[in-house]
Amino acid sequence: MKDLDFINNYLDKNEAEFIKVSCEVWESAELSYTESKSAAALIKVLKEAGFEVEEGVAEMPTAFVAKFGSGSPVFGFLGEYDALDILSQEAGNPVKTPIKEGAPGHGCGHNLLGVGAMAAAIAAKEYMVAENLQGTVYYYGCPAEEGAGSKQFMARAGVFDGVDFVYTWHPADSNEVQWERSVSIMGANFEFNGITAHAGGTPWLGRSALDAAELMSSGCNYLREHMMDQERIHYAYMDAGGTAPNVVQEHALVKYEVRSPKVVDLKKLFERVVDVARGAALMTGTTMNYEVTMAFSDYIPNHAMAEIAEECLHEVGVPKWDDDDYKLAAQFLNSFTPNTVEAIKTKIVDRYGADNLEAVLEKPLASNISPFNAELVKYASGSTDVGDVCYAAPTIQYRVATTCIGNVGHSWQMTAQSNSRIGHKGMMVAAKAMALAALRTMNRPDVIEAAKKVVLQQNGGSYQCPVPDSVSPPIGRY
Repeated sequence: MKDLDFINNYLDKNEAEFIKVSCEVWESAELSYTESKSAAALIKVLKEAGFEVEEGVAEMPTAFVAKFGSGSPVFGFLGEYDALDILSQEAGNPVKTPIKEGAPGHGCGHNLLGVGAMAAAIAAKEYMVAENLQGTVYYYGCPAEEGAGSKQFMARAGVFDGVDFVYTWHPADSNEVQWERSVSIMGANFEFNGITAHAGGTPWLGRSALDAAELMSSGCNYLREHMMDQERIHYAYMDAGGTAPNVVQEHALVKYEVRSPKVVDLKKLFERVVDVARGAALMTGTTMNYEVTMAFSDYIPNHAMAEIAEECLHEVGVPKWDDDDYKLAAQFLNSFTPNTVEAIKTKIVDRYGADNLEAVLEKPLASNISPFNAELVKYASGSTDVGDVCYAAPTIQYRVATTCIGNVGHSWQMTAQSNSRIGHKGMMVAAKAMALAALRTMNRPDVIEAAKKVVLQQNGGSYQCPVPDSVSPPIGRY
């Protein structure tokens, strides 16, 4: 228990400072690839802790890598710090009250994620120094997870080469080693170009780019029947060609994103969407070009690391909630719309049983640790660039409660809870669990070797980035 006592003592002693940095990142609330203040706040703390920092990693100004130590084993922690648009909200307030209407907010809790992972990295480093242990600790500063991502570009640049294992976490409404997988995703801009003409006088001389974009939409709608169950196609018009209906539109730009459980199937589905776009251009006499802007591999938890990770979470324990925490959580739960509250009740029944519904509604904060289920293969519907790390190095992710049970992510409620006593308690538990798990894993070469074999089975021998080599991070273009 020596390592656990050290980690608990160090992080408890420095808790106020880490919460302060988390608040600073929360207040900055910067969007993808613009997280200069947030990155600077993290870098400052890491440098003061003795880490060497390389900034501007993989062609991204707000991406960085912090390093301490030398030799093997080599391990790291993933941190994120980007916010989401239009989710501004007062800290800890369960009544919708934007700080600034339409401004960004941390609606996915990345202020907690980034600082929690940093706290784990520093705590692990402090223990290694105290015990004179050899090894290399990394903190990976990863921007734009909510946008076009960064970890796939970092993996492509070799940032994770030679890394023995990686830990990360995500704010959640549960406490667990994440066993669910996430689906892969690829996004691209499709541009159609045609010929303008007077829509009333000489429409036969025009070639409508807008028609092509709409035909692409229609074709993709027909494609939906012939996809795997968990595959998805999303789209949004970026440029509909103008506002004059009596002018044949010569230009249209539409953004598409496709999802598939496995990255190998993702590429196949994406090519089918490209074929639909080619057909739309052919039918309308227009031309079509497309540019891949982002792609994430699917996340697969490394089950070889799961036992240690779960043991450490049990040793650290869940956040210690009090009556004020439960009261605040209940207020947040009831701030959702009636339909959403009913959906939350269904989720509670599925997770805790009908007999416990009222008790959970009264105290809606996770006070248990859900078991890691290595046998069940289930995909969450979302995507994350953490998937690319797991294809490059052994990776596992915690979920730790920072919100009311049933909380809806990417909401103003999430923004408010991400700078609340609830969020801060969850962040510190995550930091303790990750630091302890990393220290335990570094002393288990058998586990490290088994985890590396899992990665080789997944990637076929080496990491293959789903983004073409010709595509650079779409800074200012996504």
